[in-house]
Amino acid sequence: MSAPVLILGARSDIARACAHRFAQAGHPLVLAARDAATLEADAVDLRLRHGVTVDCVDFDATDSAGHGAFVDALDPLPAVAICAIGAMGDQLESQRDPVAAAAVFRANFEGPALILGELAQRFEARGTGTLVGISSVAGERGRASNYVYGAAKAGFTAFLSGLRNRLARSPVQVTTVLPGFVATRMTEGMDLPARLLAQPDEVANAIFRAVEKRRDVIYVRPIWRLIMAVIRALPEFVFKRTRL
Repeated sequence: MSAPVLILGARSDIARACAHRFAQAGHPLVLAARDAATLEADAVDLRLRHGVTVDCVDFDATDSAGHGAFVDALDPLPAVAICAIGAMGDQLESQRDPVAAAAVFRANFEGPALILGELAQRFEARGTGTLVGISSVAGERGRASNYVYGAAKAGFTAFLSGLRNRLARSPVQVTTVLPGFVATRMTEGMDLPARLLAQPDEVANAIFRAVEKRRDVIYVRPIWRLIMAVIRALPEFVFKRTRL
């Protein structure tokens, strides 16, 4: 039997695509999200389409006190955990309302980092496993249009980097995924360049390959590596004049 895969934030479009990609390869799945009963239609489809075991479990990333009990209840402990938790939020609202900003920080940094940290402890003790964190190119440099979301993703990217460095001498793999623009409900209505816009299935395939090859950091579309290198290299006095 293929190794079980845990998908956190299983209601997102990228998470759904990942579920189908790993199920297609024969992996049993655990889908985790708030109000897990709403995942059952997806679970039925996955079971019928791919013939794999699919369990749905309740999980609230913002309930950090409950993370340990959540991981303890996973039986068996998954071989792969994919964290697709996140929320764009609204930059203008976050600028005006610290409660809204805090929610963006919790959804994109605090919750994902803490649950992957909890899983890392168990994977390290067992001596095997792969942790996948879906971050964002928005975290590579703060931009006026989304700096609250970007700051949260920057924190998550740094956390994954540090976790990977800590576990470098163990068999546990930590993979950071930087998708760039993806055609999802989160980006619906945005005017995004088609050449840079990946589909959820494209992201899922990239993640599947990254897990197989034990990759450290992946840009789903390689052009993003160049774009972000240019943006990071801009001197601050030039960057301040941009409208990004």
